[in-house]
Amino acid sequence: MKKFYGGTYISKEELEENKIYHPIRLEYYKVESEKNNKLFYGIEIVKTQYKEKQPDVESNVLKDITTDENEIIDLLEKFKNGTVMPDNLEEMVEETFESKRELYKI
Repeated sequence: MKKFYGGTYISKEELEENKIYHPIRLEYYKVESEKNNKLFYGIEIVKTQYKEKQPDVESNVLKDITTDENEIIDLLEKFKNGTVMPDNLEEMVEETFESKRELYKI
């Protein structure tokens, strides 16, 4: 099951800096799945580019990231504020957990 967490549009200034002249919306979802009577959380990011003829939609889902719901909510907030794109999802999750391992010497 997935639940909408939040969405954002990429700013016009940022788009123009990258020579993109159409709106782009990002949506972030909390994904839940159950395995062996344990609840796991993941993330789905959906990117919609509103081009002239029809919208172009791209998404990426990363399931079973953690069993800690607060941790996934923190990630969703961080990714939404940082406008993380679907193609960067895996890299950003790995980077976040690597930073935590270094911080806590895990």
